[in-house]
Amino acid sequence: MTPEGALEFVREHGVVLASARGPAPRLTEAIVGAPIKGSWWAHAQSRRIYRVLEAVAGSEEVLVCRLVEGKITLIHRRLWPALVRLAPRFAPERLAKVRDEHTPSGRHASRAIAFPRWVPPDVASEARAMSEREALAVFGSWVPPREAKR
Repeated sequence: MTPEGALEFVREHGVVLASARGPAPRLTEAIVGAPIKGSWWAHAQSRRIYRVLEAVAGSEEVLVCRLVEGKITLIHRRLWPALVRLAPRFAPERLAKVRDEHTPSGRHASRAIAFPRWVPPDVASEARAMSEREALAVFGSWVPPREAKR
């Protein structure tokens, strides 16, 4: 799978886990076209997986956060207005935009941009115009019950 194909996979599914096991499709497995046992870093195609993941995570069409079970989650832009509209139902740390950076020393570091700082104005406007019912219809099964909010 190419970066374009992987982006289409995220677009089609809307909510995708990068690599962790959970209730959403795993992009790493879609990239190689088969289940991955253990860490994808040890997979024979790990370099290709890394390149494709980096390309998708760097796309302006994808939000990288920890929405699903605190795991790295990729959310396509078409779902962002619904996500923003339903934000009160989620713990704030689940909605923070996660960015991986490489420090000058070569270390890997994750940075978070708090919600709603990452939300583009057009998405915020769409979210305000959307009813909760409409947002639930778009976002569906990924929304916790109202009483689950912290």
